[in-house]
Amino acid sequence: MSNSQLNRRQLLHSGIAGLGAVAIAPNFAKADPAGLKPLEIGAKAPDFSLPGVDGKNYQISDFKEAQVLAVIFTCNHCPTAQAYEKRIIDLTAHYKAKGVAVVCISPNDDKALRLDELGYTDVSDSMADMKIRAADQKFNFPYLYDGENQKVSFAYGALATPHVFVFDKNRQLQYHGRFDDTETGPVKTPDTIHAIEALLAGKSVPVAITRVRGCSTKWSDKRASAVEHLAKCDAEPVGLEKADLTIIKNLAKNETKKYRLINLWATWCGPCVAEMPEFVLINRMYRNRDFEMITISVDKPEDRSKALEALKKHHASNLNFLFTNEDQDALAEALDKAWPGPVPHTVLIAPGGKIIYRKTGEIDALALRRVLADTLGRTH
Repeated sequence: MSNSQLNRRQLLHSGIAGLGAVAIAPNFAKADPAGLKPLEIGAKAPDFSLPGVDGKNYQISDFKEAQVLAVIFTCNHCPTAQAYEKRIIDLTAHYKAKGVAVVCISPNDDKALRLDELGYTDVSDSMADMKIRAADQKFNFPYLYDGENQKVSFAYGALATPHVFVFDKNRQLQYHGRFDDTETGPVKTPDTIHAIEALLAGKSVPVAITRVRGCSTKWSDKRASAVEHLAKCDAEPVGLEKADLTIIKNLAKNETKKYRLINLWATWCGPCVAEMPEFVLINRMYRNRDFEMITISVDKPEDRSKALEALKKHHASNLNFLFTNEDQDALAEALDKAWPGPVPHTVLIAPGGKIIYRKTGEIDALALRRVLADTLGRTH
């Protein structure tokens, strides 16, 4: 389990009292994000010393040989940021031989992110998660973390992810704003490329400032909001309804527009109970999308109170059922004929009833979140 996964497990159980101690980042620059302004055109690039996902520490001087330096503030979780990852990779590869250096910086405090802001991603914005995303997407540029105190992000005036800053040979700012004019579809105005090409040709940048688009920077002053959101989630009612074979068959048909994740579990199954926090996390991340989380307990009907107690302990406020018929062969025939019998067993059912993911045994939580993010869509 990665550190980021461990932190999220702790968040799910700690509640507002446990999180109060981290509501303010101890090293935060104490700047007012509401008064944030990007660097002025012509301003010198603020220096930095930031850790990268490759284990190295980077400063401006590491790129001193570059004719042009593009500093791009971006992150893992934002749909817009994810939409531009491939373009940033292509930009880096195409212009490296032409004397252009690209460095990306994540400005976000991951503890200021609410779980419902992670509905388009499989990872959050911690350094551990950045390493996962960089490896998955094969980033070919330095990817640096500024979430600890956010001083560099504030110095540049990073308003959103992504926010591009292009500097000339003297490291004076010549362009800042969006990467280009569209997240999806044909690009009509490649603003960043226009700026880079102009500087390489010794010309003035045609349009020096554009509006940014994307997710706002998650400053540390939003940690309190994340704590409040978690407390509200924990206070949601938890129920456990009875389900016979007719209900199970209807769940499997999935005549809705939502992707339906169903987890079969029991209180007497250690792995089932151990992985329940992961399903609570998944529900809170994706439930504002076309997604529905359902659990089905195969405990005996007389053990309903035990099952409900376990669900309440983990704040599982999603839809929960207790199978009232002890014939598990009939349950398998109704829900998933490929289920060999052991619990836990998890299936993802697409609208219309097709099972597009199944797992007998404990889930790989990251792998399942990756399936969900890819299935539901990572961009708007």
